[in-house]
Amino acid sequence: MPRSVNHVASRNRRKKIMSLTRGNFGGRANVWTVAKNTWEKGLQYAYRDRKNKKRTFRALWIQRINAAARLEGLSYSQLMGCLKKAGIVINRKALADLAMNQPAAFKAVVDQAKKKAEKAAK
Repeated sequence: MPRSVNHVASRNRRKKIMSLTRGNFGGRANVWTVAKNTWEKGLQYAYRDRKNKKRTFRALWIQRINAAARLEGLSYSQLMGCLKKAGIVINRKALADLAMNQPAAFKAVVDQAKKKAEKAAK
């Protein structure tokens, strides 16, 4: 009995991956084995960089908060310490957004934190 091979499904599977590697340079776009390896490696990078994106944004927020805090006469760590002592719970993303887009609101938060931290210290 002859061997039965589903060429239609195989070809479709290959075509799908080849279409995903469209735009790559040279063999990465039109040689099946190279294209498949490129596509698989791209998935690995995507997984890794979804994690790195969170890390990178947190670092950016901290830099922005630090820059704004220094205009108010505090360092980043001093500001975060004052916020904690004052019981003000605000995440870094929101704090960085205030620092960039509403400096007056950021100043109000810093002043409030300073006042409450001084009271707590006494």
